[in-house]
Amino acid sequence: MELTDFKIFAKIAEEGSISRAAEKLGYVQSNLTARLRKLEEELGVALFYRLPKGVTLTEKGAVFLKYSRTILHSSEEALKAVRDTPYPSGPLTIGVVETVTCGNFMNTLSEFQTLHPDVSLSILTRTSQELLAKVFNHQLDGAFVTDPSNSPQLIYEYKRKDEIVLLTKSPGAYPDLNDTKWAVFPEGDPFRRVLEEWLESEKIPLKNLIEISSLETILSCVQSGLAATLLPKSVLSGNYESLGTYTIPEKFRFTNTCMVRRKDRFSSKAFNAFAEMVREKGL
Repeated sequence: MELTDFKIFAKIAEEGSISRAAEKLGYVQSNLTARLRKLEEELGVALFYRLPKGVTLTEKGAVFLKYSRTILHSSEEALKAVRDTPYPSGPLTIGVVETVTCGNFMNTLSEFQTLHPDVSLSILTRTSQELLAKVFNHQLDGAFVTDPSNSPQLIYEYKRKDEIVLLTKSPGAYPDLNDTKWAVFPEGDPFRRVLEEWLESEKIPLKNLIEISSLETILSCVQSGLAATLLPKSVLSGNYESLGTYTIPEKFRFTNTCMVRRKDRFSSKAFNAFAEMVREKGL
């Protein structure tokens, strides 16, 4: 069994398709199929169920994927440790929740890239849950997430306290919560969770809502008067500074945005320089 076998297997699992994995890896599909068949014969188990349109992991395949990622991660860490230059360089992949991008974050990115042109920077925007999963799976060097639960596997490189506010089209009288339509992120979003807990404490069901995946679309929805929302005050910049802003009860008002990384992940000079700049410049 070779390291390449683990890479091929993990990519097929990630793509859910042998043909897409072959395309991403630059292989001929028949070669990838043969390598996978040989791997399964060597292990004596089926790693995937073959479907009409792709593949899905078997129970044994899911177990093997966990160990494959650990092996691939360890090999990458070993290469980074011996190849690390005296200055920040190489790939750096950072995950970001959308609400982080509204403040000083883009300026910090620009300054970092100017100071460290040899760093190949990649930014991935997802929900906090998705980003944490990728941090735990060694798929990100670090991530900015909202209110992560304390974990012994994480190191918290930066923390900022954010005020959550109620946003409407324009300033005026405090809106009637019973008659308010809400624009919210999909299930699992921390700000949606705060809204649900707040309304539940007021004995108001959250039923009149529009589920939206994009921060920009949510803010545009509020700006049009179609709905209200709960978001950090830090999103109020540019065209959205004139939105109506209202405080919510103290119990629900504050949250933390944190930059986290996995404790056992090799911390490159590129990541250390980036974390130091974030601590210095803020978000």
